[in-house]
Amino acid sequence: MSEAYTQAWQSSTANRDAFWGEAATAIDWAVQPSATFSDAQGWFPGGALNTCANCLDRHVAAGRGDAVALIYDSPVTDTVRRITYSELLEETGRVAAMLSALGVSKGDRVILYMPMIPETVFAMLACARLGAIHSVVFGGFAPLELAKRIDDATPKVLLTASCGIEGSRTLAYKPMVNEALTLAHHQVERVVLFQRDQLRADMGGPRDLDWDTLRAATGTDPVPAPAALASDDPLYILYTSGTTGTPKGVVRENGGHAVALAWSMTNIYGIGAGDVFWAASDVGWVVGHSYIVYAPLLVGATTVL
Repeated sequence: MSEAYTQAWQSSTANRDAFWGEAATAIDWAVQPSATFSDAQGWFPGGALNTCANCLDRHVAAGRGDAVALIYDSPVTDTVRRITYSELLEETGRVAAMLSALGVSKGDRVILYMPMIPETVFAMLACARLGAIHSVVFGGFAPLELAKRIDDATPKVLLTASCGIEGSRTLAYKPMVNEALTLAHHQVERVVLFQRDQLRADMGGPRDLDWDTLRAATGTDPVPAPAALASDDPLYILYTSGTTGTPKGVVRENGGHAVALAWSMTNIYGIGAGDVFWAASDVGWVVGHSYIVYAPLLVGATTVL
């Protein structure tokens, strides 16, 4: 154990509130918290923030819009795409406008049944911008497992792609989504489908919308402003695997989540603005949520997908 880590641990246990209060200064707050912790209200009561704004807007405002935020490096599709902070903010804003046009707002749930593609990151950040609660379901999960999560989260909208690619195998997602929606008791209002070049999917009835068509239709809509969310407002629901029983939805809140992840990047991994970070995970798992999407962007680093 490094001396610096030992000192940090000792400081955090000697005066927890002072330690995490100092860590919270790395986050931009719309409303400053009234305290670090409250038994009744949890971490950073009275505070308001937006996780998307902390991941994107503030870096662009600080003049780092041309810095690379995301490198999409896909050997299976032979694709490398570099997306700057300005571009990521624009793409996220467009998806936020799409969701807003579908009536998605603060507190609504949105399920993402998506592969490891940039659009998944856009959608996660767009939900965070609106204050909607995303629930990412690992792409390729069986229809029954997706149906269980639909019934528990009761999403307004489901976002999916035409397929995922696993090695040399192309896995059609839309038939599994259709089956899951048949099995589920809860019925989503809209299914938005992103068509990939490797496999096109047939659209269903009026509930189904094409991602690119919806993006074009809302292309002149204003980008929704980041919602000011209470520290304990939920950011996402992520379900346990369900291998030993019914999947359990784990809720992460905005305030403590942002503070802890930003602190870990700086103090555990030594990563800051301009550094490149890669986590060997999937965005469908908690490590992917934390260390592919949110933590690197909170500190202005480049993340590899």
